[in-house]
This record gives sequence, structure tokens and C-alpha cells, in this order.
Amino acid sequence: MIGHYNSSQKLLLVGEGDFSFSACLAMAFGSAVNMVATSLLSRDEVLLRHPDSYYNLKLLRSLGCLILHRVDVCSMNKHQVLKSLGFDVIIYNFPHAGHFRGLKETNARMIRKNQQLLKGYFASAKCLVKMGGEVHVTHRDDMPYKNWEVKMLAEKVGFIFIEKVEFNLKDYPSYQIKRGGDIRGDDTFSISHSFTFKFYYV
Repeated sequence: MIGHYNSSQKLLLVGEGDFSFSACLAMAFGSAVNMVATSLLSRDEVLLRHPDSYYNLKLLRSLGCLILHRVDVCSMNKHQVLKSLGFDVIIYNFPHAGHFRGLKETNARMIRKNQQLLKGYFASAKCLVKMGGEVHVTHRDDMPYKNWEVKMLAEKVGFIFIEKVEFNLKDYPSYQIKRGGDIRGDDTFSISHSFTFKFYYV
């Protein structure tokens, strides 16, 4: 077991950057046959933006993880492979709609973009999570990120809030936080005041 996750769960990890979170779980489990890890980018784009991802992807493949690229979290329920699978837990760490020149995090338009991303994620995840399964979002909960209203967005789709638990990076020792966007995408960022929001669907 590592953090909130164990090897008996069928896990879907979405929006992976350099795949270091997936690799961290896989190393803790000693296997990744229970995991599907996805990215929005193609494999070549991931390798170009995050050079360290080469080693993480290699490790995941060696441990039996199914890796899928070009997966949009807002339409993943229509993906040819994913739509036939059911998951105990779906995990989205530090979602973000991207970085745009001239748009700060406090900008109302930027906040709406991030809310649209989360709305799409929750609606799509609802179709892939098993009955009674959980959907997780790890997210900063200070200003301006609190304005995303993660809990409200999930509940609008029909999820039931379980809890929010403080996110401690020490629980995931090889996880490298990445911005992931087109601007300084391989840089890290502050994750102070971050929490894992847990929801379930019945």
C-alpha cells in the first residue's frame, strides 16, 4: 500500500505528466498489472517535454502497466480501450487547463477554463468508475484555486463527497510535480495547501 492506494485496486491514472506518480505506485506495489496510466500528449511529446519520462515509462511497461497516450480526460469514456474497463479508483493529480500568456491564475477566464476541465473529467469518470468506486482529484485549496469549487463540480455530476485529505509529497517519494503546460512544462510548482478530494459514485 502507498498513500491511498493498494495493488488490489484497479487504478486509472489520468493526465500524467512525466509518469512519475504512476511509477511511484508501481514501485511500491512491485507490479503495475492493476494500473492504466494515461497522458493527453503523444509518447513522443511526453518524452520531449519530460526527458525523465523515458525511465518511468520503461519501468511501468516492465511491471505490466497499460500505458495510453492521447487520452483526453473529458472524453475518455469514449476511448476504445477504456470504455470497456471498470475502475475502482480514478486519479487526477493537479489538473490544469494549461498556461496562457496574459492569463493569470486569478483571471476569471482562467478559472472557468479549469472548471470546464474538471466538469468534463467528472462526467467522463462517472462512466468508467465501478459502482461504489472512487474518483480522486488532488488540487491546491488556497486562493485562487479554491475558486475552482472542486466539490461542487463533482456533486453536480452525481458524485458523493467522502473527504479531503492533506496531500503530503513525502508519501510518494519519487513523484516529481510538473507544470505540464506548453510554457516551462517540465518545471515544478508549489503544492502548499494541497489536498486529495475523494468522491464515490452509487
